[in-house]
Amino acid sequence: MPCSKQPNHFQSLILLHWPLSYLAIFWILQPLFIYLLFTSLWPLPAFYFVWLFLDWKTPEQGGRRSAWVRNWCVWTHIRDYFPITILKTKDLPPQHNYLMGVHPHGLLTFGAFCNFCTEATGFSKTFPGITPHLATLSWFFKIPLIRDYLMAKGVCSVSQPAIDYLLSHGTGNLVGIVVGGVGEALQSVPNTTTLILQKRKGFVRTALQHGAHLVPTFTFGETEVYDQVVFHQDSRMYKFQSFFRRIFGFYFCVFYGKGFRQGSLGLLPYSRPIVTVVGEPLPLPQIEKPSQEIVDKYHALYMDALHKLFDQHKTQYGCSDAQKLLFL
Repeated sequence: MPCSKQPNHFQSLILLHWPLSYLAIFWILQPLFIYLLFTSLWPLPAFYFVWLFLDWKTPEQGGRRSAWVRNWCVWTHIRDYFPITILKTKDLPPQHNYLMGVHPHGLLTFGAFCNFCTEATGFSKTFPGITPHLATLSWFFKIPLIRDYLMAKGVCSVSQPAIDYLLSHGTGNLVGIVVGGVGEALQSVPNTTTLILQKRKGFVRTALQHGAHLVPTFTFGETEVYDQVVFHQDSRMYKFQSFFRRIFGFYFCVFYGKGFRQGSLGLLPYSRPIVTVVGEPLPLPQIEKPSQEIVDKYHALYMDALHKLFDQHKTQYGCSDAQKLLFL
């Protein structure tokens, strides 16, 4: 797509709903690949499945990123749609590795996707010498072609082996984890700043084991781009959402934004600014087997740093002075 050409409404809908697009492609590609095996085109899926077998562990061994894919001009259209920006508060020296907490999850994590999986907002120029990776659901890397596309953008599996590999091979690696996970997506409604973090301590333990610095981030506006219908936990719809998560790994959220015509409702997100603020790194010692007491200590320090980061920037990016950051 030429940079001068804006995506039409249908293209925008697909581009802005990338996780849902993966699910659709999964259901299309699987039977298609099987069907092609019984046609004259059988070498195509056969060779790909051989490649898939030989390449199976690559997502957990650093992946296979592509500067070309990360610089596709379509990402600038997504950036400008909202718009999306990134704010650096401190340098990240490339002689260290970093484990970055991404908050909040939002519904589709637009801020983290654009800022860390593409060069649309100039990550490499903002943080020279740092190689970003955003961790996502492991099952995405089992989908033919989608796995290759994700790796090309620097996305990695959220599995422990994948994160351990990146934090133990070389320096200058930045691994972003959406700590609240898919459960936080159900909390994603406008004018709320509630994070699932109190009991999420595994990322701190991993950082300690590798001596990686913890980096707090907060994306203002992430929860403002959609309205969501929130169901009571005793309702049938909530039970269906929980069932859906057990099958696919994420919740079936009922949300809406704007439509194709002015003033109408639809599935396009509202065009509201999204700003990812990257905080000061928190140095951690390297401890092969950290005790729970040590993990709790640095987890508390991380939450305090995240709280300060939010308070320092909230009024500048759309929150009232009275808005509080809540941890569940």
